[in-house]
Amino acid sequence: QVQLVESGGGLVSAGGSLRLSCAASGSIDRFDVLGWYRQTPTKQRELVSTITPGGSTNYADSVKGRFTISRDNAKNTVYLQMDSLKPEDTAVYYCNARRYVWSSPYWGQGTQVTVSS
Repeated sequence: QVQLVESGGGLVSAGGSLRLSCAASGSIDRFDVLGWYRQTPTKQRELVSTITPGGSTNYADSVKGRFTISRDNAKNTVYLQMDSLKPEDTAVYYCNARRYVWSSPYWGQGTQVTVSS
């Protein structure tokens, strides 16, 4: 059973930064795709960013240039560095892992990010 544990969320002022971490139980090399999603009470869960074992990254247009996804294989951890945060970034952020691109994803429990104006 795969476990993903997010941490690093919190309350920050607009323009500030946070770094989210997602620690996996076991090697992250076994996953074709690792990613971050976010959800608010009024919106469906949306993709924020993904990263592959080779380091290829993908970002939602709304976060390009502000967020950076990275991975540390030795620590089995994926990170999301969030800079220049905006109030509209407020959401619960979830870590996601797919064994294969067509596989059902594993999800973490989520971490709340709140950006005050």
